[in-house]
Amino acid sequence: MKLLDTINYPADLRKLPRTQLTPLAHELRQFLLDSVSKTGGHLSSNLGTVELTIALHYVFNTPEDRIVWDVGHQTYSHKILTGRRERMPSLRQLNGLSGFPKRDESEYDTFGTAHSSTSISAALGMATAAKIKGEKRKAIAVIGDGSMTAGMAFEALNNAGVEDDVDLLVVLNDNDMSISPPVGALNRYLARLMSGQFYAAAKNVGKTMLPAPMLELAKKLEEHAKGMVVPATMFEEFGFNYIGPIDGHDLDSLIPTLENIKRLKGPQFLHVVTKKGQGYKLAEAEPILYHGTGKFNPSEGIKPAKATKITYTEVFGNWLCDMAHVDKRLVGITPAMREGSGMVRFNQEYPDRYFDVGIAEQHSVTFAGGLATEGMKPVVAIYSTFLQRAYDQLIHDVALQNLDVTFALDRAGLVGADGATHAGNYDIAYLRCIPNMVVMAPSDENECRKMLTTAYRFNGPAAVRYPRGAGIGAAIEPALDVIEIGKGVVKREGKGVAILAFGSMVAPSLGAAEGLNATVADMRFVKPLDVDLVKQLAREHDYLVTVEEGCTMGGAGSAVAEALAEAGIAKPLLILGLPDRFIDHGDPAALLASVGLDAHGIGASIRERFGIGEPRLVVNNT
Repeated sequence: MKLLDTINYPADLRKLPRTQLTPLAHELRQFLLDSVSKTGGHLSSNLGTVELTIALHYVFNTPEDRIVWDVGHQTYSHKILTGRRERMPSLRQLNGLSGFPKRDESEYDTFGTAHSSTSISAALGMATAAKIKGEKRKAIAVIGDGSMTAGMAFEALNNAGVEDDVDLLVVLNDNDMSISPPVGALNRYLARLMSGQFYAAAKNVGKTMLPAPMLELAKKLEEHAKGMVVPATMFEEFGFNYIGPIDGHDLDSLIPTLENIKRLKGPQFLHVVTKKGQGYKLAEAEPILYHGTGKFNPSEGIKPAKATKITYTEVFGNWLCDMAHVDKRLVGITPAMREGSGMVRFNQEYPDRYFDVGIAEQHSVTFAGGLATEGMKPVVAIYSTFLQRAYDQLIHDVALQNLDVTFALDRAGLVGADGATHAGNYDIAYLRCIPNMVVMAPSDENECRKMLTTAYRFNGPAAVRYPRGAGIGAAIEPALDVIEIGKGVVKREGKGVAILAFGSMVAPSLGAAEGLNATVADMRFVKPLDVDLVKQLAREHDYLVTVEEGCTMGGAGSAVAEALAEAGIAKPLLILGLPDRFIDHGDPAALLASVGLDAHGIGASIRERFGIGEPRLVVNNT
């Protein structure tokens, strides 16, 4: 029997002799590779945290001791060791395991995470609660070096550093550097020394027994000695006891260091160095390629996908380069999503105008605002779900000043396997209520290109929201043409029912309309809404239906209802969209069908609401 088969929970892990932990790590890494290659998911990051996960659960009394995983896309080993090994084949699938920590999935998932840089704040809250309640337990935040670029992480460090009586450990998982064997051995020794009881006691004795001049000299010597072998004392300036860096793949270093830290009081900071893709040569060589994978053969690696329909992300990336070619004022900005937002080519062709600001969404928006004040034309490429993190900056630093910033909102609507944390369900509602904003939703790839040009040419803040993946396969015109702002178009003439569709919902609405002989309008603009078209459709039809891949509360349907009310028009109106609940992970098409936003569901909702009979023949209802 394999060692891994005997580990159902961390209590089983803690029964193993330390000599068996390295063989267990090899088994766990192989299990991860085999499992993720069959389901798809985050691979590089999980291969890099195998030993760290084992060490944390081995040393600390989880779930009594709390572990908060920042972002959470590196928690597959954690899930496997906490009772979910048998469910790994369901990872990121409908009704299956989440790809991120979820509190309702396991008691070992102490805090739900998927957006970055939240772990230190949450763990500090847990540590503070333990202090208030008189409970003796540790709170551990595991945060990656990328997540440390966000201001929220430093806000939490700033707060935690003055709380010298909370049992908080911050583990910095640094996978952007490497440790050579000689330095690793030295760091192992120093980490043990700095985390040991003698070292801690010596520092405390020095504070009480040394005369002031000698104490100051001792502190300077200590800082100088540390400064020769560790990156910096910045974290100690925040009030943490800094330990490391140590090799995050060396269990003989990790476990003694963590055991020493476990006995220390107050805020501790452990710097651990790991390698993305560790143990799988292909992922080590190309960690970005293997960051988020589909299914693949581990012996062959990821093969180039066969050419299919172009994705909306690619439409944006190509447009960005084309527009940059004709306008030298264009500046492209991304908060750490170069690949995800389709900016690789732009970075290569226009490096002087490309800015990756790190995981700092708030800064990215205000940075764009500053550029706009000086006559530049910034384009912020950002996921819909991440723009939520910069809402105040969007209002105060851009819209209020009516600055000329274009927002390319990728992953609008449901996103599939990443689930509720990454779904762009709320941008229509939170954007359309902001004065000066223009909000567009393309129905196909060519319309997306035109809308991006329209947003860019518009002198003010404008957003184009587009879904993840490919569209309908529309031919893309190379010209940088604009469309008239605030004007929709009728795609299909029918009778009785008019469907006012927004963005990605135009295609399924056309499918539903075939069986209903309904009119379908591609509304194009959420703001400014084409009120004239709304009035015309209301005059010519008995029933109105709005369809959007966004929340119905405050969304595009609400905008249509408000326009009808303002015009004094009373007309039966059905608002279809995403319901008032968080929608879990799964196949995107299945998720849309589950909430009635496929062609069949749209048609069924219309017939049920307005008492329209079933059609004799449904054509193209897919």
